[in-house]
Amino acid sequence: MDLYTRIDLLVLALPLALSFDRKVAFWRSWPQVFPAIAVVMAVFIPWDAWKTAQGVWGFNPEYAGNLRWLHLPPGEWLFFICVPYACLFILACVRAYFRDRVLILPRGGVFLVADLFIGLACRFRELTYTGTVFLSVAVVLVLFECLMPATLRSRNFWIGLGLTYLPFLIANGVLTGLPIVWYDDTQILAMRAGTIPLEDFFYSFSMLALAALVHDRVGKWRRAA
Repeated sequence: MDLYTRIDLLVLALPLALSFDRKVAFWRSWPQVFPAIAVVMAVFIPWDAWKTAQGVWGFNPEYAGNLRWLHLPPGEWLFFICVPYACLFILACVRAYFRDRVLILPRGGVFLVADLFIGLACRFRELTYTGTVFLSVAVVLVLFECLMPATLRSRNFWIGLGLTYLPFLIANGVLTGLPIVWYDDTQILAMRAGTIPLEDFFYSFSMLALAALVHDRVGKWRRAA
C-alpha cells in the first residue's frame, strides 16, 4: 500500500472509530454524509483530473504508486472520501458539544464577498489553479446563500470549518513537503505557507464547505419528508 493511501486511511480512522459515540452518534447522519461525499467527488475528481492533465500538479510515484485512473492515483480518489467524512464528523462534534449562535451576515455582504472572489478569478485567470479556485469560492458562497443560508450564519459551522484546518495543515504539509503532490509554480501564485500553496486553503474551503452544504440540505429534505 502506497504512502498516500495510508495517509488517507489515517485521516479516516479516528472519525470512523468515533462515529458510534453516543452523544454525537455520527452514524445516524450517514444518509446525509454519503450524498455529500458523492457530490464532492462528482465535482472535484473531474477538476483534479483536468488540472493533472494540464500539469498544474502531479503525483510522485515513489509515494503515490504508479496506478492511475483518469490521471489520478488511488490515494487521490480516496482523499475525496476520507477528508469530507472527517470534516463532517468534526462539524457534527461541534454541533453536539457547543451551543450555536446565529451570526449577522447581511445577504448583500455575502454576495459582495462572492463578487470579490469573482474579480480575483478574473484577475488571475491566466494562472489555471488560482483563477479556478477563486471562482469556486464564489460559487460555493452563492450556493450557500441560496440553498442553506441558516448554515452559513451558524457560528458552529464556522468553528467546525476552522477546526478542519488543523488536520488539513498537517496532512497537506506532508503531501506537499515530501512531496507526494508537486505543483508547477508557473501556474499558481507561488505563495506558500511552508510548503502549502496559498490556493490550497481556498481549495479546501470550497471542498469542505460544499460537503457541509449538501449534508445539511439533504438533512433538511429528510426532516421535511
